[in-house]
Amino acid sequence: MKSFISFRAALAAVALAGTAGTISSCKDYLEVDPVGLNTTSYTFSTVAGATAAVIGAYDPLSGDNGYGTRISMYYPFDSDEMIGSIGPVDGGRRSIARYAALPANTEITNPWNQLYQGVERTNICIEQIPLMALYTTGTPADTAELHRLHGEALTLRAQYFFELIRNWGDVPAQLTPAKSGQDFNLPNADRNVTLTKMIEDLGVAAKLVPWRSKAGAANERITKGAVKALRARLALYRGGYSLKGSAMVRPTDYLEYYAIARQECAELMANRGEHNLSPDFLQLFKSINEKKPSPNNEIIFEVGMATATAGSGSKVGYYNGPRMNASPIYGSSQAGVNIAPTYYYAFDSTDTRLNVTIAPYTIPSNNFQTGVALNTVYDGKFRRDWHIPPVPGTGNYLDYNWPLIRFADVLLMFAEAENELNGPTAAAQNALLEVRTRAFGGNRTRATTTLTQGGFSLTSKQNFFNALVNERYLEFGGEGIRKFDLLRWNLFEQKIAEVKANIEKLSKGEAPYQNVPQYMYFRTPSASALQWTRSFYRPSPANNAPPTGTVRINWRLSVDAQYVANTKPVGTVYIQNATTRATSTGAGLAAEYVPGKGKELLPIPQSTIASDPALVQNFGY
Repeated sequence: MKSFISFRAALAAVALAGTAGTISSCKDYLEVDPVGLNTTSYTFSTVAGATAAVIGAYDPLSGDNGYGTRISMYYPFDSDEMIGSIGPVDGGRRSIARYAALPANTEITNPWNQLYQGVERTNICIEQIPLMALYTTGTPADTAELHRLHGEALTLRAQYFFELIRNWGDVPAQLTPAKSGQDFNLPNADRNVTLTKMIEDLGVAAKLVPWRSKAGAANERITKGAVKALRARLALYRGGYSLKGSAMVRPTDYLEYYAIARQECAELMANRGEHNLSPDFLQLFKSINEKKPSPNNEIIFEVGMATATAGSGSKVGYYNGPRMNASPIYGSSQAGVNIAPTYYYAFDSTDTRLNVTIAPYTIPSNNFQTGVALNTVYDGKFRRDWHIPPVPGTGNYLDYNWPLIRFADVLLMFAEAENELNGPTAAAQNALLEVRTRAFGGNRTRATTTLTQGGFSLTSKQNFFNALVNERYLEFGGEGIRKFDLLRWNLFEQKIAEVKANIEKLSKGEAPYQNVPQYMYFRTPSASALQWTRSFYRPSPANNAPPTGTVRINWRLSVDAQYVANTKPVGTVYIQNATTRATSTGAGLAAEYVPGKGKELLPIPQSTIASDPALVQNFGY
């Protein structure tokens, strides 16, 4: 996997010097003095120069303001699976998680600027590479490489605009490099128009880039599978609901885009030698933490991280994952993402995804795993203690790559599109069950039985859709997908209300949580992995004193009246029974979310609004 990092490192100096005049701010880049390599014409006169420019176009994906922290771990939460940085509104990341962000929030401004930096860099490459003489008259090897670079730039631009659109909606859409003298007062562009253009571009890009097996040494560069998978994803968003003012609306031509998604996924499924499911869910995520290629190339598109710096590194596994408290072996971590406590009980107990997606332990300074209460259980797919070799100390850049699209998503996108177009056909059912069967160790009978036991069936279009919504909930926990799925399905308001109602039921021990124990017990911490001594699915015994050699922690009891109150707007008084009441501090899951207020989208940064009078702020801000 890390061969791409070497590829980037070898070209870093060229990328910075050779494109200094082409990747600066959104104006006057054509007028940069031609010092050394600082000219567009020089940069795009050779394959090496063009390669350096495209590497520069990849770079804004990474780092603190890219998928290294904010876009991957601030923006997708709170949802009905994960809670981001528990605490009251703070003007920063917690304001985003609680749906109370303001336009001056720097955690919004900086990623917005970096995404547009990516757009500008790709615009330059998209314009300049096809103009190169070598693009059409070079050697076959040079021509093929330039075509590939062109396709990569088109795909990168689509990813940058996709991220801008799903977070901010109708954003400015400049599709050519900024030039001196142009009008920089850009208006909001209709998201559907921009997405349509990106989908068209990806159709072109798919013809320009090779399949992974033909792309040389394995690395994180974009290949045909990534292009096709991204095109399917954008098509489903183009065909989904989006916020217009205070209302969620869907375009009338949405089925055309479901057909595109179906076709792209079908072509990927017909090329299993390129990408396929990993046979083991645990090993798939261990590969990320161990910085190895994903088994069967399941990760189709990922953001390569490097350098352990704010600009190009990744805090994935440090910002999130189980808490490490100054462990001499494993170091420290922030544990900034917790599960919604009901998410634990969304999984069947035999689903192998449960103990990968959810981590109910911490590692303090004694280096031994210690159980945690249900109200502080962490997300688990990215863990500092899974790094090989261990990383002691306080360094916060583990440089784990961020997975953008996996083959499991291709299967479930195909199932969704097929069901929408043709109903729950055998092909749709097989695709969904393939993902679910992997989760149950390859046992399709068990996968099917537990689906039914969970109250789902595949017998009608609506029933299949409900099962699909739940399967994506279980498969992609903590990967920054769920919130945006709910929005495109117009289920966000419903699911946020449901998870809050279910948290209250859990707190009270009401069905379906009546058997959740008040307490859990684990063996006294030792060098072995954490060992729980009782079932998570049976009530606590009448004698709840911890047996010898065990430690008792609050489990259901940790989700108390105050926890429930904190899921409501600050100041709300919650009365659980005649003697128990609590006042919300607004610190909990989506505490300030109120339907119809426009908070499903982020505000456009105030600095951008101030400098661009043609731009209109999003509704609700």
